[in-house]
Amino acid sequence: MAKEKSLTHQIKIKKGSKKPLSAGVGRRKGTAVARVYLRPGSGNIMVNRLDYTKYFDTEFMHLTVTHPCRICPVSGNYDFDISVQGGGKMGQADAVKLGIARALVTFDEGLRPLLREHDLLTSDSRIKEPKKYGRKAARRRFQFVKR
Repeated sequence: MAKEKSLTHQIKIKKGSKKPLSAGVGRRKGTAVARVYLRPGSGNIMVNRLDYTKYFDTEFMHLTVTHPCRICPVSGNYDFDISVQGGGKMGQADAVKLGIARALVTFDEGLRPLLREHDLLTSDSRIKEPKKYGRKAARRRFQFVKR
């Protein structure tokens, strides 16, 4: 008889891992999607298991990501675990900003007027226009040759 392999797996739980208090999803340009989980902590922002300052390159992106945290004073008591995919870095930064704002509102509905006042709960709906048939691009026509 062949030896049977044990099918029991041990699930390892990370130290400090806590169930999320709330979650939010932010999207930008139709492709960038950020899933944000709010957990008790000390104000750390982790994007794809990296600190946000290491994941996003420029200072402008750092300011974009932390904008909701700077508006809401209570956000310093929570950690944000974020998984982001699709799009470019700037689109991802905007998606993270919207996701953080939505996670904060899901956790505390009293923050909605403050975040709405700073226009953080409105998604930027601009996306690339699709190409049309009979044209080179969405609006660009094929080059006309007179002679």
